[in-house]
Amino acid sequence: MVAGGLSVLFCGINPGLMTAATGHHFARPGNRFWPVLHLSGFTPRLIAPAEQEELLAYGLGITNVVARATARADELSAEEYREGGRILTEKVRRLAPGWLAVVGVTAYRTAFGERKAAIGPQERTIVGPSGTTRVWALPNPSGLNAHWTAQTMAEEYARLREAAGLPDRRA
Repeated sequence: MVAGGLSVLFCGINPGLMTAATGHHFARPGNRFWPVLHLSGFTPRLIAPAEQEELLAYGLGITNVVARATARADELSAEEYREGGRILTEKVRRLAPGWLAVVGVTAYRTAFGERKAAIGPQERTIVGPSGTTRVWALPNPSGLNAHWTAQTMAEEYARLREAAGLPDRRA
């Protein structure tokens, strides 16, 4: 779910089985992406995965590092991540979003070969014919990520929203 000129292109690791079955990103009920997106002010209300197209109206899109669906991201090989990083870089060059937000710092590290990357804005930029895209690594909203609560994730996502110059859309 992408378009040219987005403010933020969120990038998940890969589709889970529920996402593959429904065609909706972050579709598994325990995934906290949609609640965190709202809590951080990117959306005016909690959007359901089936309503994902609504994000385009807010200048937001979603893609994945790796296209292959799996039950768990740890089923992916390092080569799949690296190849996904190459494909993603070309997609970003073509679409020129203001920010690429990789949802999962471990995926970012592997896909882009930056082993010491931390959550937050990255030094890496992606330059394309229509502009330069900055990169932000976000915490993975999977329910398996116990290191981050929905609230602490929302605080980090809100930092990105503010850096992207987007308003707090919560009512």
